[in-house]
Amino acid sequence: MFVLELSYTAELERVDAELPRHVEWLNAHYAAGTFLASGRKVPREGGVILAVGEDRAAIEALVATDPFVIAGVCAYRVTEFLATTTAPALEDYRQQLPG
Repeated sequence: MFVLELSYTAELERVDAELPRHVEWLNAHYAAGTFLASGRKVPREGGVILAVGEDRAAIEALVATDPFVIAGVCAYRVTEFLATTTAPALEDYRQQLPG
């Protein structure tokens, strides 16, 4: 599982101009089953996405397609972790520690 942390690198005016394309991109990846949750940071300096994927390289390739990245208004920090404990609603995403 991955935590995708977005940090805005441009003024909010430019971020807001790209927001409709970013939301379309998010919705497509929710439909594909890749994204589990997302939202703005408080204060509004970026956002966070909880994602699942094959491997880090695939997730890094995916974030490079975000319209925010293409427009140069945000940078991503990708953190991979093993979700060994989850709420019941996320039971299907539980992972095992390597043996």
